[in-house]
Formats: sequence, C-alpha cells, structure tokens
Amino acid sequence: MVVHFPLALVVTAAALLFAARLLRPGRYTAALATVGTWNLCLGAVAALFALATGLAAVLHLSVGVAAHQSISLHVKWAIFTTLALVLLAVWRGAGAAQESRPSWVFMLVLVGATAALVITGYRGGQNVYEYAVGVQPPHNHGAQ
Repeated sequence: MVVHFPLALVVTAAALLFAARLLRPGRYTAALATVGTWNLCLGAVAALFALATGLAAVLHLSVGVAAHQSISLHVKWAIFTTLALVLLAVWRGAGAAQESRPSWVFMLVLVGATAALVITGYRGGQNVYEYAVGVQPPHNHGAQ
C-alpha cells in the first residue's frame, strides 16, 4: 500500500506543475504551482517511507537467483528515484516560492524523475507478479 502514495503524489505534482508552467500567468497558475509543490514534497516523503519499508521487507527474504537479481535492480532504481525526488522537493520547496511557475529546467528534471518512478513501480510489480516476491501462499484451513 505504501508504494502507491509516491506514485499518485508525484504524477499529480508533475501534472500540476506542468500546467502551471504552460498556462499564462494568472490567478490559477499560483494555485496550480502551490498544490504541485506540496504534492511533490509529500511524494518525496512518501518515497522515503516506501524505500524504507521495501528495504525492511527485503532483509529476510529468501528467493531464487533470478528473483534476487530482479529485486536488486528494483532497489537500485528505488534508491536513485527517491534521491532524485528528495532533491527536487528541496529545489522546489526551499529554492523557490511555492506559488512561482517552475522553470523549464526544473520541469525537464521532474519529468525524468517521474519517469524513473514509474519504471521503479513497474519493476516492483514484476517482482510480485513474475517472481511472487512477498506473496504468501494461500492457507488451506480445512486440510489436516
């Protein structure tokens, strides 16, 4: 459940900040930029929680070689993406007025980080659906 929060918040932040960048300055651009900034900052915090829970879940995991390689790649993407999101949140949250329109350079980096987050999520899904990582076998309560 925790892994879905950064996805929702960051994708929403990217859309809002992109809209704030594209629209002519007016009464809506400040609101879009502010809400986008808050979504990005909350998404970065959520990514830290997702990374922490993911790393904790992997500590005592016993899987085959192929699953281990897939998990390892997913963890590398997760660490990179989380770091990028935290740096972007600091850039946007502390480096600019939250109601200001984001720069094109910022937007380019945000689009890259958002794409990396989507790839990270896809790789996590592969671990679950291809390798059944973290999936408990069904309990048969009626069997003796």
